[in-house]
Amino acid sequence: MRQEEFEHLHAENWQQFKQLLDEYEVRAKRNKMKAVDLKRLPEHYRNICHCLAIAKQRQYSPYLIEHLDTLVLRGHQIIYTKHDNILVRVIEFIAHGFPRKIQQHLSLFWLTTFVFYGPGAIMFGLTMINPELIYSLVPVDQVVSIESMYDPEQRVLGRERDSDTDFYMFGHYIQNNIGIGFRTFATGILFTLGSLFFLIFNGLFFGAISAHIVNVKYTSTFFPFVIGHGSFELTAIVISGMAGILLGWSLIAPGNLKRIEALKLAAQNAIGLMYGAVLLFLIAAFVEAFWSSSTNLTINTKYTVGTIFWVLVLAYLLWPRKPMISSEASSGETH
Repeated sequence: MRQEEFEHLHAENWQQFKQLLDEYEVRAKRNKMKAVDLKRLPEHYRNICHCLAIAKQRQYSPYLIEHLDTLVLRGHQIIYTKHDNILVRVIEFIAHGFPRKIQQHLSLFWLTTFVFYGPGAIMFGLTMINPELIYSLVPVDQVVSIESMYDPEQRVLGRERDSDTDFYMFGHYIQNNIGIGFRTFATGILFTLGSLFFLIFNGLFFGAISAHIVNVKYTSTFFPFVIGHGSFELTAIVISGMAGILLGWSLIAPGNLKRIEALKLAAQNAIGLMYGAVLLFLIAAFVEAFWSSSTNLTINTKYTVGTIFWVLVLAYLLWPRKPMISSEASSGETH
């Protein structure tokens, strides 16, 4: 059966199920849920699981699969999840939901990682060969400021003014990090071009600065400083780029959906990715303010802990999670 025929055959049932979910969620917010409301859900839910399994087996368009996957997930949450404990839902998202979203778009994650780190590595090599190249990307006064921040004579690293407290810098880092992430994400709506620009620019910037620090021989302060929070901050930038590219790509290749519908569908996943990115940005700001900037810690300690952070972040994001809907979708094939 062709996809168009499949959609025409089941579209009405899918729409009914979506309306049922919307109705239930509105009642849940108003605390007007009734037990009878759940009676119509299981049958529709099994049908959606069955359709999802068929769509995957027949390799229908990614947007149709993603649309059905979203409906199944929403139905699963209503049928199997307790809605009276927001904390449990937050913990579930942090522990499993966010990494699952990364793994659902793993190819995009690695592509975005390459787009960010690739130009940075090239810029690092070119700046090592030609130190003056940094001034083509970074203004002179900013270069001087960065040198001052990582001067080995500094009492506290990573800041220009000794009077700034750790708490002040914590707030400053939050504002700066989330600002970078939001720009990288939001500009993806411009057919992915904005996200790609900020990924490449930030990669070039970091590569140029890293090479300049090596050239001026401030490596004993700079790299021990950035390794601690870099795993959280740099990964969050990559994920922000992922989320933006998802938005932009939905406009470039909407599949069989209208562009506005494809955009809405992509936004559901993109917003989830951004929730996780903001979490990583917050952790990065905390580590940068209270750990990275300390001069009381040995270089070996910072390198060791920083390496552990990188391993933990990658393991957290990439360690396979069992899909929430796998068992239901599989069972749907038998109905």
